[in-house]
Amino acid sequence: MTVSGTQRKHYITDWDPEDVEAWDKGNAAIAKRNLVWSIICEHVGFSIWSMFSALALLMGPQYGISLDQKFVIGATATFVGSCLRIPYTQATAIFGGRNWAIFSAVVLMIPTGLTLMLMMNPGEFGFGWFLFVAALTGFGGGNFASSMTNINAFYPQRLKGWALGLNAGGGNIGVPAIQLVGLFVIWIASDKPEILCAIYLVLLAVAGVGAAIYMDNLDHQTSSGRAMLDTLKYKDTWLISLLYVGTFGSFIGFGFAFSQVLNISFTANGATKPALAAAQIAWIGPLLGSISRPYGGKLADRIGGGKITMYCFAAMIAASSILVVASAMSDANDKKITGGTLTAFVVGFVLLFIISGIANGSVYKIIPAIWEHKAKINPGLNTLGKANWSRSMSGALIGIAGAFGGLGGVAINLVLRDSYKSNQSATQAFAIFMAFYVVAALVTWWFYVRRSIETPSNSAATSDAPTADPANPAPVIP
Repeated sequence: MTVSGTQRKHYITDWDPEDVEAWDKGNAAIAKRNLVWSIICEHVGFSIWSMFSALALLMGPQYGISLDQKFVIGATATFVGSCLRIPYTQATAIFGGRNWAIFSAVVLMIPTGLTLMLMMNPGEFGFGWFLFVAALTGFGGGNFASSMTNINAFYPQRLKGWALGLNAGGGNIGVPAIQLVGLFVIWIASDKPEILCAIYLVLLAVAGVGAAIYMDNLDHQTSSGRAMLDTLKYKDTWLISLLYVGTFGSFIGFGFAFSQVLNISFTANGATKPALAAAQIAWIGPLLGSISRPYGGKLADRIGGGKITMYCFAAMIAASSILVVASAMSDANDKKITGGTLTAFVVGFVLLFIISGIANGSVYKIIPAIWEHKAKINPGLNTLGKANWSRSMSGALIGIAGAFGGLGGVAINLVLRDSYKSNQSATQAFAIFMAFYVVAALVTWWFYVRRSIETPSNSAATSDAPTADPANPAPVIP
């Protein structure tokens, strides 16, 4: 491994994370430094992406935005951020991980500045303006894919579960972080939500400067548009994407919607300041879900990504059943929200956040193991070719799965909106979520738990593995 100091600063060539000796002699420190600043940039990006989840509690009647429209604003931000994850996956290979991290931080100053303008002028800008600016905040959602692809290239297979989980979890904490800042703004100046935007303009500047100073570009970032097309030929791509809809889709969807559900519930419960009451609780679930994510990766490293993911979906079925029962009881009580119902809502949602966080980490552990296995049983690739192909396909699937996962968040916001609009309660939405988790649990069991085969992390599988078809190999149980 060499670091170029003459041709291009912060450019590393011949990086081999699987070289244990080089890793122990300094590569680990380099990877850790890039991981730290990758987390910071992704963290701020997530905060900007979920900015309107915090601002929704600060936008009073003077802004002219209805509850129904607030759900649509959240869905718009989630949708754009999800779609951008696909091109963002390619960005590190084209521009370099460090360079793209700098750009990602700087470009988010545009929607943050525009949001500040909207907040400072209540009633002067219509719903269309809010949708436009919410769409621009979606650029923060794209950060996840480029950051994860970048870190995937820095770390060896044996540490990917922990590293990717830590990177993603640190980014996910951006959701509760901005909600806590929003709570702070409510306390000190509820009539000045623009303070929230001003704080994040400063944080974006810090992230961009830090990335410029401390991050590096790698010469072997191999994610490409061709790799993305190639991944679509494998059923594992679609299966992983489905599972990620249930894990990350739940996290980001509930992250946007939880504060509004609480606000509705506290209002129905007769709270004098429902927005403040909701803000005091809304950040807890996303925070615990973010913290739990790295441990999902670590558990998957030890027990297996398939098994941990299946257990998580089973637990999410139980957690969502709490919401279904509590909401149905409220419906039977003439839509009245009692203290017991509120408690059940909070407990059910917090459990879903924690479990989906763990499952986020375990699903991402499966991805590199799938392609490592497929590479090893492909006789048409030499040793270097296997490593490069596996890395490229892993990065591509990270982007695809991340995009599909984010679309799950869109669905959650729209399903909740439709449920409240048609039934004045969320019972229908909660039942749909529970049914999806049942399907996801069955898919995980059938493809990634039911049968077990040798994998790169626990075997010495070679390219001449018997009876394996590299175009459609047996399911991988990481």
